[in-house]
Amino acid sequence: MTSDNFTIIGGGLVGLATAWRILQRAPKAKVVLLEKEAGVGRHQSTHNSGVLHCGLHYRPGSYKARLAVAGVRQMVQFCRENDVPHDVCGKLVVATDEGQVKRLRGLHERGTANGLTGLRWMEPMEFRKIEPHAAGLAALHVPEEGIVNYEKVVEALARKIQELGGTIVTDSKVTASKRRGNEWVLDTPRGEVTAKFIINCAGLHSDRVCRSAGETTELRTVAFRGEYYRLKADRQGLVRNLIYPTPDPQFPFLGVHFTRLMRGGVEAGPNAVLAFAREGYRFTQVNPRDLTEFLTFSGLWRFLWQHRKMCAFEFAQSLSKDRFCRTLQRLVPDLRPDDLETGGSGVRAQAMMPDGKLVEDFNFVRVDGALHVLNAPSPAATSSLAIAEHIVTQLQA
Repeated sequence: MTSDNFTIIGGGLVGLATAWRILQRAPKAKVVLLEKEAGVGRHQSTHNSGVLHCGLHYRPGSYKARLAVAGVRQMVQFCRENDVPHDVCGKLVVATDEGQVKRLRGLHERGTANGLTGLRWMEPMEFRKIEPHAAGLAALHVPEEGIVNYEKVVEALARKIQELGGTIVTDSKVTASKRRGNEWVLDTPRGEVTAKFIINCAGLHSDRVCRSAGETTELRTVAFRGEYYRLKADRQGLVRNLIYPTPDPQFPFLGVHFTRLMRGGVEAGPNAVLAFAREGYRFTQVNPRDLTEFLTFSGLWRFLWQHRKMCAFEFAQSLSKDRFCRTLQRLVPDLRPDDLETGGSGVRAQAMMPDGKLVEDFNFVRVDGALHVLNAPSPAATSSLAIAEHIVTQLQA
């Protein structure tokens, strides 16, 4: 990589990690990171469950599998070296019926193929030593997973970028991009920014940034809100660490689960419902432009039809704590609706194709003078350092 001029659009974990990796590899490079908010890491990077995902579920050989396995190990090392609060506490994935037992065995094989270590198949008597209130026919213990304070990761990366001479500019939404000779000219509220090479890490807005740079792409970013409950203080003993269901291949998300938080407490969730704004953290948040884009996109209507039962279930679960609790009781039967109080929420930027299929893997588009990260949902936070390494490798190609 030559010592050149790079501008990164988006100050989430992937953008921050990319800026840091470039400066590590090319200390003389001019690196500018533009973030539209007043501070970095304000959206997906810190509106999540705070889990260190290790690549159990993903198709062997995929970006998600390779970068999650490498990424969780890099993230743990980064946290150790920078005093970021984290805990590699392990996770239980529980099967509650015979069909799930078969799928769980497949997950065991997939995790092993992805290079995970220490996976253990457990019968009820054994897994209840780890999670006494969990219920099921069998469980897979995943020791490399854990929890982390991603806000502190964001702070540490921002500090390292600045120590290496990089520049972070907030309140700098990129409103237009155009080529002028062999450089880019980006319009922002703070004035024009020029760059030889741009890297689009705009998350919820990555497809818009891509199109504004003159690229054509079929995929569209659709926002799904994930809502959480918290266990009340006197009932947090029901969960020690992480309890997940065996994922259903017909369901495009992992399903509600239990997560101990690094800052204290236990969260239950998230569900997955269509947001009415790209940054729609609440049911009442509606952005007319975003909603119009979603509703005029044929892929969304095909997705809603193809997964109509799941979508109806998720929407009903969103409106009813009792329904939400019944789903959670499959994993922890002792839980009661009164044990839950309203928690936070996050928004997942999920790329979707016109045929209604979700883009399952991370998606990178390299063109002349630019690289666009067009799909980086979970486990992108955990994988961010490894994703950044992949981006730097592409820049050197």
